[in-house]
Amino acid sequence: MRRRDLTLGLLLATAVGTVRAQVPTKQHRIAIITTQPVANIDDPTRPVFRAFFEELRRLGDVEGPNLAIERHSGGGHPAVYPDLVHEVVARSPDVIVAIGNPITHEVRAATSTIPIVWIGPDPIQAGFATSFARPGGNITGVSMFDAEFDAKRLQILKEAAPSASKVAYLTMRRTWEGASRPMYQRASQQAHQRLQISLTPMLLQEATSSEIQHAFTESVPDPPDAIMVAGIGELIPYRQLIVGLVEKSRLPAMYSLREFVEAGGLMAYEADFGEAARRMANDVHEILNGAKPGDIPIYQSTKFDFLINLKAAKALDLTISPALLARADEVIE
Repeated sequence: MRRRDLTLGLLLATAVGTVRAQVPTKQHRIAIITTQPVANIDDPTRPVFRAFFEELRRLGDVEGPNLAIERHSGGGHPAVYPDLVHEVVARSPDVIVAIGNPITHEVRAATSTIPIVWIGPDPIQAGFATSFARPGGNITGVSMFDAEFDAKRLQILKEAAPSASKVAYLTMRRTWEGASRPMYQRASQQAHQRLQISLTPMLLQEATSSEIQHAFTESVPDPPDAIMVAGIGELIPYRQLIVGLVEKSRLPAMYSLREFVEAGGLMAYEADFGEAARRMANDVHEILNGAKPGDIPIYQSTKFDFLINLKAAKALDLTISPALLARADEVIE
């Protein structure tokens, strides 16, 4: 080969390599919609979001280089959910990540084509899926709550406070009276049959300081022996207020999220949000690579954490049995 031809070949190869290097990587877009404050999404102390982003990065979906992530919050105000969801759907992201049933109901109503990855209670009871194995439609995700879950919380609460027979349950009215009503009815029935406990709701219209204070002072006509707080993300910003009101009542309480125990609450029994978040990230990754959400099985959480705050128990003059302490995954002293 003549030197001129060799030089020309090398130049052409270099040019082709340069063009290939300049071809931009396809950037996917996902939209996260939650009832919680947007700040929670990037809060490194929130295990569900931290694990979600970490798993996406491990899978090669990195915000910036090949992934754009939009963050949206309804701020705990249901009246804004429809407009917020329609705005997000109009932007046509590749995947919508919906946190909680209230937001997911709105997303499902707004689109039947954009894939949805969801986390919340029983998807069949909520009407999101036809089965766990093959959800169908445009949704998949993680189911973390059911009647047995709340029944387990009540069982632990009864072990910690054996004399408790009336438990007040702080939750949202739309959750208690909405699509999840049968689930709560089963939990209430199981609690009565197994533990001789009656469950009375303390219902909130919205997650606000005034609503929460009103629930503790006026919404339960018959004084309870103990309190249980629902695992609703909208309540997390008010955890100090709720824990303070519980302390003032001098009643033992079971929470559904570790943040409340870290804020001084007595006990929490929660699903492993890190595990759930990693499953959600895998669902997003599969969809971005061509999988149909309706073909991806809905994952049911199997890992749970039980936390006890001994300082809170001491403040109540409550003695936690050695057997219950031995079962705790984490003890705060």
